[in-house]
Amino acid sequence: MKRPNPLQVGDTVAIVSPASSIDPAFIDGATAVLREWGFNVAEGTHARGHHTAASGAIHYSGTLQERLEDLRRAFEDPSVKAILCSRGGYGTMQLLDPLQEVIARNPKWVVGFSDITALHAALHRAGINSIHGLMAKHLTECGGDDACSQALRHLLTGGTMRYEVNPHPCNREGIATAPLVGGNLALLYSMLATPYNMIKPGVILFIEDIAEAIYRTERMLLSLRLAGILPRLAGLVVGQFTRYRDPLLPEQEQEQTQQRSAMYEMISEMVAPYDYPVAFNFPIGHVNRNQPLVEGAKVRLRVNGKSVILEEI
Repeated sequence: MKRPNPLQVGDTVAIVSPASSIDPAFIDGATAVLREWGFNVAEGTHARGHHTAASGAIHYSGTLQERLEDLRRAFEDPSVKAILCSRGGYGTMQLLDPLQEVIARNPKWVVGFSDITALHAALHRAGINSIHGLMAKHLTECGGDDACSQALRHLLTGGTMRYEVNPHPCNREGIATAPLVGGNLALLYSMLATPYNMIKPGVILFIEDIAEAIYRTERMLLSLRLAGILPRLAGLVVGQFTRYRDPLLPEQEQEQTQQRSAMYEMISEMVAPYDYPVAFNFPIGHVNRNQPLVEGAKVRLRVNGKSVILEEI
């Protein structure tokens, strides 16, 4: 894997919106933070745009061609050293094939999560590290001095990952050393049978999701099992599964913390036949504490009764 060059003060970060439309105030807030960090900011032409799909159900930042051109320009512009995706939503998978050659020729840091998992997959296919991490809303609402924001700045400017978090009752102890890949489970599942599948045997996989019921999450994990992937992981990091209502749970059990417990119990049962380390409740996902992770980095995962340590090596 090729690691993009570290950013220096005065470098330019491009903000683009490859998927859904965004409140322009979040772009303003992210721009202010990036400038506080000493970077120049360039915006994609359609970063603040709004385009409603023919169905009326999806609101993109622009047409497919407009979103594609914004990303293409950001990758091809030699003055742009990193690309911050403003938000996820839906639409990034539509852009992958036309961008693959451009991405491979222009390695640079790309930051985002959720639907941006698809873009990470394209970078991974090209052999380029990227950052699964916070976007414009987080920078606006939490500021540049927030711990996760500072962790992102640390990675962009040449630092490496090391996180230590509290243990969880569902954890399985162990140590694994392997490449780290992952992201939004629904996106990873959607790319399984494509050239953009990142989940190969022997990796440490991290997953998170939003608005996916327990039974749908189980179905995705069953696909990984049936594909022979789940049994051959080196380790599993389970992040936050948030904001959903499960139609298979009684109404009185719909409270979020109870759902998370039930979700984690299901995942724990799913991986029970295997012997690799598993860490639950890791701070990644659609939550304020969303620690940035380097896709494709070689890491060591240590899970024991006292803590979980995930560190780049």
